[in-house]
Amino acid sequence: MHNFFKIYYFIDEFNRQEIQKLNKNISIIYRNYKENYNLKIIKKLRDFCFAQKREFYLSNNIKLALKLSLDGVYIPSFNKLCNFKNLNSKKNFKIIGSAHNIFELKNKENQGCISIFITPLFKTKKSNYFLDIIKFNLIAKNTKKKIVALGGINYSNYKKIKLTKSNGLSSISWIKKNRPKNIGRFFK
Repeated sequence: MHNFFKIYYFIDEFNRQEIQKLNKNISIIYRNYKENYNLKIIKKLRDFCFAQKREFYLSNNIKLALKLSLDGVYIPSFNKLCNFKNLNSKKNFKIIGSAHNIFELKNKENQGCISIFITPLFKTKKSNYFLDIIKFNLIAKNTKKKIVALGGINYSNYKKIKLTKSNGLSSISWIKKNRPKNIGRFFK
C-alpha cells in the first residue's frame, strides 16, 4: 500500500448528521440515479462539505459539477462516451471514475481520470461477480493512475486491501454502518 490512502464515501441523499460523524478526510461522492439532481440539495451539500474542508464530487454530471465549483466529478463505468481530459486544466477540478476490467480502465484513462476505482473487489449483495485480490492487481498494474478499491469492503475483509495496489478505498454500506471517526486507523 502507498503512503497516501484516500477514502471515498458514496451517498444518495444529504444527511448532515451522518456526514458529520465521518472523519474529515473522507471525500463524499453524491450519486442519485433514481431521480434528477436537486440543485438546492447539491448546493447545501457543497456548502456543508466546503465548511468541513471535505472534498465533494458529483457523479456523472460534469456541467453541474463545474458550474457549482465542486472539487470534481465521478464518471461511472457505464459512461464510456466522453473525453474529459481538457477539464483537468481547470484549477483543482478532479476527474475520477470506475472500471470493472482493463478495457474500461483504459477508457477511464482516455477520459482523463486521475484516480480509477476498480470494482468490485469483493463479493457484494448486488452480484456474485467480484475480482478478488489477484484479478484486481492484474487490472491495476495496467495503469499509472491512482487506484481505489471499491465493492464489498467490510470489517472482515478490509485488511486484505493492504495486499492490493490500491491508493484508497470507497464504500457505501461499510462506512455508513460503522461511521468510524478514525477510519484511517484501520489501515495502519
